[in-house]
Amino acid sequence: MVTLAGPRPFDVEYIENPSQSELRELAVKHTPCVQRTKVGSINKVSRNKARMAKYTYIIDTEERWSHQIIDPAKAKELIERQAKYISDRGKLIAIDGYLGLGEHAFGATWLYTPEGANIAGMQQILAFPRSDVENPGQLAEPFKPIFRLFFTPNLMLEDMPGGQAIIVDMESWTTHVMGPDYFGESKKGVLRMLNHYVYEKGGLVLHAGAKAVTRSKGDRVTMTIMGLSGTGKTTTTFSKQGDLTEPIQDDMVALWPQGALSITENGCFAKIDGLALETEPVIYRATVSPEAWLENAFLEEDGSFDFSKGILTTDDVSRLRDILINTGADAENVDKYIGGEVTANDVVDERGVTAEGWDFVKWTQNGRSIVPMSAIPGAADLRAIPQVKSMGILNRDEGADAAMPGILRFSSPAQAAGYFMLGETSKTSATGKERGKTRSPFTQPFFPAKHGLQAERFAELAKTMPGVTMWLMNTGYIGGDANDVKQDKALKVKIRHSSAMLEALLSDSIKWKRDPDFGYEIVDCDASENAALLEKVPAEVLEPRRFYEENGRADEYRAWVDQMKVGRREFLTKFKVAQPIIQATCS
Repeated sequence: MVTLAGPRPFDVEYIENPSQSELRELAVKHTPCVQRTKVGSINKVSRNKARMAKYTYIIDTEERWSHQIIDPAKAKELIERQAKYISDRGKLIAIDGYLGLGEHAFGATWLYTPEGANIAGMQQILAFPRSDVENPGQLAEPFKPIFRLFFTPNLMLEDMPGGQAIIVDMESWTTHVMGPDYFGESKKGVLRMLNHYVYEKGGLVLHAGAKAVTRSKGDRVTMTIMGLSGTGKTTTTFSKQGDLTEPIQDDMVALWPQGALSITENGCFAKIDGLALETEPVIYRATVSPEAWLENAFLEEDGSFDFSKGILTTDDVSRLRDILINTGADAENVDKYIGGEVTANDVVDERGVTAEGWDFVKWTQNGRSIVPMSAIPGAADLRAIPQVKSMGILNRDEGADAAMPGILRFSSPAQAAGYFMLGETSKTSATGKERGKTRSPFTQPFFPAKHGLQAERFAELAKTMPGVTMWLMNTGYIGGDANDVKQDKALKVKIRHSSAMLEALLSDSIKWKRDPDFGYEIVDCDASENAALLEKVPAEVLEPRRFYEENGRADEYRAWVDQMKVGRREFLTKFKVAQPIIQATCS
């Protein structure tokens, strides 16, 4: 393999840990398709609208990973190509920092060619600076990171699928990103390696938000919230429950024995599609501040934000023509749209899905913002995190068979391990395509080893954590989707419903009953103890069976029960999950 030693392995000029203002100027100068917002922050419109897992490879000759592998000889060739590209550019932006604080702080160095200045700016916000972790003596010494990431956004690889590759070298804890211009490849590039590193040290990284909650009885606990992208993980993390709610992290945390929790990031990476002051005031205010970085936000001509942009007008497309073409839109199609030869009605169906080659007509739903924790009012003291006492998973259920209860409590750690391993939700995508149900172990597409290991490790950790409440919440729909809600054929689980359900869960005020089909516990809607909750959340959300029976769809519900039991058992068996966990989940 290519040996790239140390945190500065290339013979080029290094721009060493520039300030945020310097990074904004570097982005304006070097990064394609960036815009200044009305408040002075930077917005990048990227070619990639999401992470590209299908272009991610671990260097190996053996099938011992959950990711696809790449032959070491081919990896060596690509890494040498990246090294030459970096040498030809002659300059790198260097960001040094830590994932986490205290005992579980792990050093990382990120190096970017200048066109990745915006990504460097975003990554610097999420990393803890050396001064937050090291003593004066350590600060005087050269930095010694565990992890390294080399990022060249404009190095396109004609001989690789998609013209790009993310190459992971687990032996040297190094990731090489070639071609993508999407920030998530920087963020997850190091977090993917952290997953394996923490696992080897006896912990488990969770794709989860976390918040400290002071409950009505006065104790302060940590709640973790797992969820795939689009399930509402960040929204739930920043919603208020109890007498005091303090956000800790919005995306990834590490769980250790006895319910200890360590953090990874010093900021928040939030989805901004539909972001509004009324529903998500904390994230909204932080996103529209000058300190934020944005990716794929829609800006009006004056630089103001439109977080609910859907179909673009011909004027929008005309104004953004160069950016759209430079980020992958077909120039001929763009000009046809501007000229009125093709209209939105011609290329966008009734569910808002665009025809092939016309994705540019509908603004991506995967816009993001990066904001520092310092911009989050009331954030927790990240050096004094309480024990984990509540662990949940979000399922954004959607479709005619959306029948997951609004909230449920698992009856045992083994059952929780099974549902965490399933990681069920509905798919989301940047273009609105690829809808349908999906499963992702522990909502964790970033765990590089075999996924079944996550269930085993969680079961081990759960034995050291007595008294932890484990739950699931549906953040999507009951009986349909957004279009069905408009026609009164389905119910939406609203943000206020989620907050009320979590409030009741944390206060231990819910009277539960056993679900006859799955064995987990659901809200007893007939119990007087739950009257206050039922004033805030419809009974049909808490017990979806009622919705299906009341609407003459009881047969659909029965079919869903049978289908889920079979599908869940097959999924868990495929990953060689222990039989007690399968039994607790699928009986």
